[in-house]
Amino acid sequence: MGTDGKRSRANGREPVLVRELTDNDRESMLAHFLRLNADDRLLRFGHATPDHVIENYVRTIDFKRDVVFGISNERLSLVAVGHLAYLPKAGDTRTAELGISVLDHSRGMGIGTQLFERAAMRCRNTRVTTLYMYCLSRNTTMMRIARKAGMRIECAQDSADAFLTLPPADQTSLIAELFQEQAALFDYAIKRQVRRAKQFIESVMLAQ
Repeated sequence: MGTDGKRSRANGREPVLVRELTDNDRESMLAHFLRLNADDRLLRFGHATPDHVIENYVRTIDFKRDVVFGISNERLSLVAVGHLAYLPKAGDTRTAELGISVLDHSRGMGIGTQLFERAAMRCRNTRVTTLYMYCLSRNTTMMRIARKAGMRIECAQDSADAFLTLPPADQTSLIAELFQEQAALFDYAIKRQVRRAKQFIESVMLAQ
């Protein structure tokens, strides 16, 4: 799977932009995960995940250590989130684990793949040598992403571990990531301005 930063149209739909999230996005992240139904939560986290567990998970994400990416719709709601967690370094091997979730109505658009590609690029640019994903074997979407990326997959009963060895960073990957992030920030700022304008117009109309 390429990580050259090109935005591709998936199924004839408009391309989406992946934005790096910050501590200020915790509430939006929480809303995203709480929208996942019980089965989607099982596929994302590998076990039953009630609301209070999700609340604790979001509250304890360390943005100084890990990286979280998101894709927002026109209403600024997160429709997809990718959490890249950096694992302790073992010798010359540095590994990061990626977890992806996409809301039901936003699937089939290549969003999961775009999150994966962005995470893989960040891994390269931060000297991560191995990108790791864990998922249930019946999570066909993640298994498809893993196979398409050429990941080494190890299956055990009802779960699977996938590993991707990454090349070192180069000038192309560094510039591509910078371009992607700047484009995503600009896109989000425009969406926010448009939404505020719509809300202002609606408030004026209601006041009349």
